Amino acid sequence: MLTENDLIRYSRQILFSEFGEGGQEKLKNAHVVVAGAGGLGSPVAINLACAGIGHITIIDDDQVELSNLNRQILHGEGDIGDKKVESARRSLAQLNSTIQITPVFTRISEDNVDNLIKGSQVVIDAMDNFETRYILNGASIKGKIPFIHGGIWGLTGEITTIIPGETPCLACIYPEIPLMERPFPVFGVTPALIAALQAMEAIKLIANFGTLLKGKMLYADGNDMEINTIEVERNPQCRVCGEG
Repeated sequence: MLTENDLIRYSRQILFSEFGEGGQEKLKNAHVVVAGAGGLGSPVAINLACAGIGHITIIDDDQVELSNLNRQILHGEGDIGDKKVESARRSLAQLNSTIQITPVFTRISEDNVDNLIKGSQVVIDAMDNFETRYILNGASIKGKIPFIHGGIWGLTGEITTIIPGETPCLACIYPEIPLMERPFPVFGVTPALIAALQAMEAIKLIANFGTLLKGKMLYADGNDMEINTIEVERNPQCRVCGEG
């Protein structure tokens, strides 16, 4: 149940008629896994914590570096050298001390992914490589856990919401790993935009209101200030979610 402090803290979003106290209770009882504590994971986790997601697990196996600070807003100069998940835990606890933050310092692999996402209502892809995205996609399909993909490059980004058994999965959309330069360019404003949309999708999905990006990929181009949404189709022969 919502406490008196909850009703005050979240009063502005509770005012939204499609959401209300019932929606806030759903957020409070939800567990979201944020895979990555970097450019996307930082603003995703911040938005989810401020919205009142009751339990956030944040997974990363890296330490904070100076070159991260143009975009990874969970971390500051004083966190350089620390584990990103611990820096994230400290920052999120300052934003909202009433929620549970579980930092997991590990590399996501085929061997551990099922346990890492077990029991969550949503998995958010805040990764910077498709190899790990494919691992998360496969585990989410297997575990029937919604998976919100986000990707960035420079001033461009993309997002889609994957519902196992209903929408195309990531392997339907990208049958082969896309070629990416490393390191790739990125302005901090790009993950801030895409992450905000990912958090918005997670809130709508958990609270069951609004229209999700199901079967759709949204592309944002900050260079030309254009946003486009295209239909994406499920592949019946997909090696991950296909029928055969």
